[in-house]
Amino acid sequence: RTIGDRIGEAKASGNLGNTLKILGQFDEAVVCCQRHLDISQEQGDKVGEARALYNIGNVYHAKGKHLSWSMAQDPGYLPQEVKETLQKASEYYERNLSLVKELGDRAAQGRAYGNLGNTQYLLGNFSEAIAFHKERLAIAKEFGDKAAERRAYSNLGNAHIFLGRFDISAEYYKKTLQLSRQLKDQAVEAQACYSLGNTYTLLQDYERAIEYHLKHLVIAQELGDR
Repeated sequence: RTIGDRIGEAKASGNLGNTLKILGQFDEAVVCCQRHLDISQEQGDKVGEARALYNIGNVYHAKGKHLSWSMAQDPGYLPQEVKETLQKASEYYERNLSLVKELGDRAAQGRAYGNLGNTQYLLGNFSEAIAFHKERLAIAKEFGDKAAERRAYSNLGNAHIFLGRFDISAEYYKKTLQLSRQLKDQAVEAQACYSLGNTYTLLQDYERAIEYHLKHLVIAQELGDR
């Protein structure tokens, strides 16, 4: 501010906002991220503007998750305050998405799609969540980003459960499992086995359910995860 560096001030405000978000000071975080947005728009800095929109989305997303955890709600059964907060997150992600499309930034589009999928899932809009996660999946494959691909499969599996499409969920969870093995991520592998066990229970295929729950158990023991 002293040297009149507006772009520098915008970036510093954004960093403050992100830090306050991590500290759980969501309302202060929004104020700082909004300053980042305002200055970026004033300076015609489209990249900064996109980043600020994404960051504000993240603050509302984190606040919404924080509120819903403290109330321990199922996706879709949300108190008004949580719903409004997640809807705000969604709006900012949508604005970010249209701007990064304009900028031709595919990686940023992938991130926006993933977060839109997650917010819609929490809001109980499972069909919308699926559409966004499929977009996320396509971009992850484009970039060969196996970790993002794995997360997309997992999220697609979760959303199909709530639509009662257990058979489709099982297929997505199997892909999650395959990738977690490729990535050598045992904790995620265990999680995928757990999800598959539950899904096969819902499908009333108890033999298979037992098989996956046993795999989950073995990894949990290996990791010493009580």
